[in-house]
Amino acid sequence: MRNILITGCSSGIGLETALFLKENNVKVYASAREQKDVIMLEKLGLIAFKIDVRNKDEIKFALNEILKQDNKLDSVFNNAGFAVPGAIEDIDTEVLKELFDTNFFGLHEVTIQAMKIFREQGYGKIIQHSSVLGIISLRFRGAYNASKYAIEGLCDTLRLETSNSNIFISTINTGPVTSKFRENSLINFKKHIDIKNSFWRSSYEKELQARLESSDNKGVFTLPPSSVANVVLKILNVDNPKPRYYVTKATYILGFAKRVLSQKWLDKLLERV
Repeated sequence: MRNILITGCSSGIGLETALFLKENNVKVYASAREQKDVIMLEKLGLIAFKIDVRNKDEIKFALNEILKQDNKLDSVFNNAGFAVPGAIEDIDTEVLKELFDTNFFGLHEVTIQAMKIFREQGYGKIIQHSSVLGIISLRFRGAYNASKYAIEGLCDTLRLETSNSNIFISTINTGPVTSKFRENSLINFKKHIDIKNSFWRSSYEKELQARLESSDNKGVFTLPPSSVANVVLKILNVDNPKPRYYVTKATYILGFAKRVLSQKWLDKLLERV
């Protein structure tokens, strides 16, 4: 039976993907940062580990346990991540470092530890959860944009370095997907951004805060988490997966705009999004 390690399974895309793959004859090793979420995953019938991707030892322990049980690791889905909305000038450097610790450096650590296994066994698949915001940039999304652009660069290079092997690197660029992502982003926004003293206070109150307080389910382009789970299964089911998979119409539209428009006209478009 094929197996997979998934990070960030406490809710949303990670949880939905773990349950969906389990139903489709994949041995799933789910993980979450908090012990209470690990217990929840186990109650749902999943094999679960406590993995904070910032913790090298927790990653190593989980991978070693998988090898003890299965003597192999077929694939990894790097899904853990979060956002801190706000203008670049309002985001403290320490907050940005904290975000990168999870979104980028944590992903990198899981990746390189998995790569050691894949090199030794001669095969494997790494699936990185990127975003439409790894393709284009939007106002007040700068911290998240930066982390996803970093992932894109990492994956583009890693694909070149694994091109003559049976190790495959795929990124999934998601647009709006139903989850607790917006709810959690609002919490981080209020925690880390000095709204009242910001140059952008009016825009925050009239635009960003209202958007973050609205439901993730309302967007015309919004898809359920199962849309991502289906793509992950598709990657597992093919011998030679594509380097990149788009999810949601918004990703296709903005990805196309990035390819055909000049930077000046693309900026004008994105100012209105």
